[in-house]
Parts: sequence; structure tokens; C-alpha cells
Amino acid sequence: MRNARLSTLVARPIGAAALLCLAWLAAAFTGGALPANAGWRAPAQGVTIYVESNPIHTGLVMPKVAAGVDWRGWARPEDLADPRYARFDHVAIGWGQKDFYLGTPTWREVKPRVILAALIGSDATLMHVEHLPRPAPGPDERPVTLTPAQYRRLAAFVMASFRPGGRRYPGYGAGDAFYDARGHYDAFRTCNSWTGDALRHAGVRVGRWTPLPATVAGWF
Repeated sequence: MRNARLSTLVARPIGAAALLCLAWLAAAFTGGALPANAGWRAPAQGVTIYVESNPIHTGLVMPKVAAGVDWRGWARPEDLADPRYARFDHVAIGWGQKDFYLGTPTWREVKPRVILAALIGSDATLMHVEHLPRPAPGPDERPVTLTPAQYRRLAAFVMASFRPGGRRYPGYGAGDAFYDARGHYDAFRTCNSWTGDALRHAGVRVGRWTPLPATVAGWF
């Protein structure tokens, strides 16, 4: 009887957690399928950016100088382990939880406790900035063309995510760096939600809530 009671006590919270996960996933895919800015259409000419994605993270790749926006003052050569990477003409910028970013330089470092800690919530967030050449379009680099006005709105959102006077941290390699960011990270505002928020702010058609990579990249 004691073993049966113990099994019941253990099974109940596990079952509740599983139901919460399923409910979150259902809400995520529903929110990601409902369009914001439904009438948006890409212009024939404009500024081409890229939505980059991997199995857990999305970010934005933008030209360093375009439509009156200049990222060179935000992504300085002296912030890099090798300043020569600053010669590249594009920057990839993403937002995320500090411990997850700094503690997972490769997939082998991704641990459930780090993911869980990030999803519970944290005010410690970072911007990840990587210098790179213009990417080739593909499944992991999806091109999106914006009008100059839309691109300026997108850039303003991204710039506002940097914490004024914040610290800089070494990147994963020679051509990237981290910077203190604004914003609270949790299960409802993830790195992918930030990417979707930036695109919605610019006026681009994307899901209403985009906590997963597929809910962002699937629109492009």
C-alpha cells in the first residue's frame, strides 16, 4: 500500500507537468499560426535581411549599413577577439537568457537544468552580435525584404533591446561578442518571441506569439 501511495504521489506532479507542457505547446503553435500584420507583402525592392534559425534559437541578420541605419557603432571591432571579422558587411543579432547563452557554446553543453532555469524566468539577458558576410539563402537563413521605413523600425526595436552602459562579454569565437540587454526572459518571452516581436514591430507578417523557432521561420 505504501508503495502504491508513493507511486501516486510521484505520478501526479509528473502528469500535471506533462499536461502543462502539452498546453504550452498547443498555445505556442496556435499563436504562431495566427498572423499579425496579415496584409503585409514584401516589396519588390528594399533592404534584405535574413531570419536565421536552428533547432532552438532564431535571430536576425542585417546589413551593417542600409537605409540610414549603421550598426558599426553598436558592433565595434575592438569588442572582438579578432577585429578583422569586423570587415564583414553583415551582423547577426539575437536576444536570450544570459546563463543559457554563456553556458552553452556548443550543443553538447545544452543541459535540461539550464533550459528549465531560463524558462522559469530571468532578468539577466544578453544580446549576441556576430560579424559575418552576407549569408546565402537556405533553410537556416531565410531572406526577407523590407521597405526602408520597415527596416528602420526593425533596427530601432533591436537597438532598444541593448542595455545602455551595459557590459560586454567574450563571444564563442573570434568574430562575435555578447552585450547586456534589456528585458525579462521566461517561457512566454523566449529568444524566438523576441525575434517575432521585432518583425511585428517592423510591420512584417509573422505569428502573434512566436516562442519556438518554427513559429518564426515558418513564415518565410
